[in-house]
Amino acid sequence: MSKSADDAAEETFFGHLVELRTRIMRALLAVTIAFLALLPFAQELYGAFALPLLSKLPAGGQIIAIDVASPFFAPIKLAFVLALMIAMPVVLYQMWAFVAPGLYRREQYLAKPLLVSATFLFYLGCAFAWFLVLPLVFTFLTAVTPGGVAMMTDINRYLDFVLLIFLAFGVCFEIPVAVVILAAMGWVDVPQLKESRSYVIVGIFVVAAIVTPPDVISQVLLAVPMVLLYEIGIIAARAVVRQREAKEAKEAELGEP
Repeated sequence: MSKSADDAAEETFFGHLVELRTRIMRALLAVTIAFLALLPFAQELYGAFALPLLSKLPAGGQIIAIDVASPFFAPIKLAFVLALMIAMPVVLYQMWAFVAPGLYRREQYLAKPLLVSATFLFYLGCAFAWFLVLPLVFTFLTAVTPGGVAMMTDINRYLDFVLLIFLAFGVCFEIPVAVVILAAMGWVDVPQLKESRSYVIVGIFVVAAIVTPPDVISQVLLAVPMVLLYEIGIIAARAVVRQREAKEAKEAELGEP
């Protein structure tokens, strides 16, 4: 009997490994398909990607390539990152499909909207950075360039700079999701979140100063939405906690003899 139990445990373990491999392969396939679809347009994509800076440079300004292979690899790198962002819903779904069977029904009920919200907020943060932050940052940087200095940047460094801005804003826009998770796990409650507001605001401005370029504009443009998103997170956490308490009370009432 002990042997059969061991065999069952081993079979379950290998079954999980096979399931994990399947989910990873499906996620990689989605990224690969998106990458292959974007690859023929890599040069055009980088041209559009460089517009926020090129549009702010003086007449004749341009982006340069320091490394010999940069004009070839930088557009491919951009195509891969865009493919990953496009395929992210599929990747996240595969992650969810793998862990969902091990979650309780209550956790599954909460995880689905959090997963959708996290994806939407990340895209929203990237869009906010692209349409508002980057134009203002490049306008400021070109305006403070000393006279006699030609502002030109390397093709790879520009790509890394913009992707870092995307990552910073995308991750920082996840504040409501993080707040709801902390409240749902019972690690903090809504009164504690309110009482910590002043400390959180100071921390937000410190984080914004670290992850953004050295200018006040981008720092404020990141910090202010983070503060607003923290308040939204408190409202969402209050709703989640109330719903959970109501559900627990209902279950307790139904369970009474």
